[in-house]
Amino acid sequence: HHRLSRVMILSIIRKVMIPRIKPPGSVRRSLILGFALAAILTAACGGGGESTMGNGIKVVATTTQIGALTRAVAGDKVQLSILLQAGASAHDYEPDPSALKKINAAKVVLKNGIGLDDWLDKSISSAGGAATVVVVTEGIATFRGAESDQPDPHVWHDPKNARIMVENIVKSLSAADPANAGTFKTNGEAYDLKLDAADKEVRALIDSIPPANRKMVTNHDAFGYFLRAYGLTFVGAVIPSTSSEAQPSAKDLAALQDLIRREGVKAIFAEEEIDPKVAREISKDTGVRIVDNLYADSLGKPGSGAETVDGMIVSNARKIAEALR
Repeated sequence: HHRLSRVMILSIIRKVMIPRIKPPGSVRRSLILGFALAAILTAACGGGGESTMGNGIKVVATTTQIGALTRAVAGDKVQLSILLQAGASAHDYEPDPSALKKINAAKVVLKNGIGLDDWLDKSISSAGGAATVVVVTEGIATFRGAESDQPDPHVWHDPKNARIMVENIVKSLSAADPANAGTFKTNGEAYDLKLDAADKEVRALIDSIPPANRKMVTNHDAFGYFLRAYGLTFVGAVIPSTSSEAQPSAKDLAALQDLIRREGVKAIFAEEEIDPKVAREISKDTGVRIVDNLYADSLGKPGSGAETVDGMIVSNARKIAEALR
């Protein structure tokens, strides 16, 4: 479980990996089991991430979205490490020793900010190093979540915001590596065209939904920028917060069910990264369809069609349009 402390993890590993007196075969089995357990527990703590080959400066991106945008801008001109892996949520991420090592070695660290990856500040203090930290959402007009008094950090669901993120990445990489500034600029402009194409496709998809059906209930309040950009109405969220770590009360859930029935909501949407058990129960109780494979806090795995920011936006829009039509 991701909330296990590192002390507990090390204690478990020691008990498995350091037997007292056993025959050689038993020792080998214990060591194999120990290494397997260590790998599982490290992954459960949010470790893993992704590193790509490159010959340039070392760059760390905190989230899958920032990582994908950086890859689009830099190609193989940087050595890119992405701390979060596909399917992981930044809300509850805990950097492991390998992540701290990457941060220590980096020349540039790219973060989302807006409260999403504030754990990075403590990680940088622990890791040391002299990386330049860039908040790639700088300049984006944020707003509070519908069910939160804090700014919503999920800005990448609007292609216009993603373009600002691309611009900030181009600027930061160019400052750190002037020799490749021209490449970064050209690649950034090319990716802007992909975001424009995604925006155009999404608008056509949303236009295909009858206006009375353009209402969304989500698993947590993570799609506010998407809804604002494309004119959909937010009815409510199962988890009443922009953070997936919050917990709904029985009163909240009962009120949401009443609202779903009253508003004639056609579908409930849940994300790949969060257990949709409660959302499925509400779907069952209300008789409303559930779509539980949107991408909110993370991009999709390679081959999913949602492993890029433009692909994720279009993938979500197709599923939303199909369910609400």
